[in-house]
Amino acid sequence: MTLRLPGEMRSELKEPMGEVSPEVEEDRLTGRVIAVGDMVTYHLLEAGVTPDVAVVDGRTEREEVDDEVIERWKEVRVAARVENEPGTVSESLVGGVREAYEEGGLVEVDGEEDLAVLPAVGLAEDGDTVVYGQPGEGMVYVDVDEEAQGYVLELLDRMDGEAVLSGLRNS
Repeated sequence: MTLRLPGEMRSELKEPMGEVSPEVEEDRLTGRVIAVGDMVTYHLLEAGVTPDVAVVDGRTEREEVDDEVIERWKEVRVAARVENEPGTVSESLVGGVREAYEEGGLVEVDGEEDLAVLPAVGLAEDGDTVVYGQPGEGMVYVDVDEEAQGYVLELLDRMDGEAVLSGLRNS
């Protein structure tokens, strides 16, 4: 099953879930480091930080990324290849993120990873850091804890469709 983002929720998800920085701040990274987005993954790797898990789709702000970006994140082992349409959270995406959390590595998304931060935070453990891109501003650092997961679960509950995040600690 797939969850779809209703139009009335779009503005809510434009608000960052954590602190925003224009650059990699290694001192902010605790626990496992989870990168969501091609450019975030690229910038972490360029700063010498290999994310434990990364979710990429070959695009940034709806445009294809440069070959240099793709070559850089291909240094990370592929854990899963999944399908996910724009504005959705698919079972395939959730399964791929879950698999990457177990084994470490890259989740390559055929489609779009625009909402992958939701299962990334929802499936993370307390103390992990999820980093995702905020267009025009930089990188958002989400310190995963019960509050962050509760917020994500509430958002997912309000999306259209049946839950795809079975097995979450808080569900």
